[in-house]
Amino acid sequence: MQVLGIVDIVYKGVNVPVEKGAEIRPGGIKNTSVTVGRKTGYAQEVQGSLVTGTTDLIKGQSWRALFTSGEGELQVRCDTGQTFIIPDAFYSGDIPTITGGEGGKIKLQWEGSEPEEIIG
Repeated sequence: MQVLGIVDIVYKGVNVPVEKGAEIRPGGIKNTSVTVGRKTGYAQEVQGSLVTGTTDLIKGQSWRALFTSGEGELQVRCDTGQTFIIPDAFYSGDIPTITGGEGGKIKLQWEGSEPEEIIG
């Protein structure tokens, strides 16, 4: 039985190779508890998607190209067949730091609306 091992991230048509440990929290409708008197009910609200990953700085690569402004399509492709597509994703992290001596590790973060999940 295969389980998730490799995650590929493609942002605005550019493959961003990421290290082990990339994460996606798919967004969507969530229930939030609301206390009324002695009872607890819920109200629905939207929680956005969050994608994080760490890439390495490669010789000749543009550091700035990794976190462009504006929005675009982000795909999170799993080796188990799932692909999450966020059409309106945008870079939301701080301007990334380049860590020397460890491959130039650069932490990246994107957010966006609820993704479409394709299973193939």
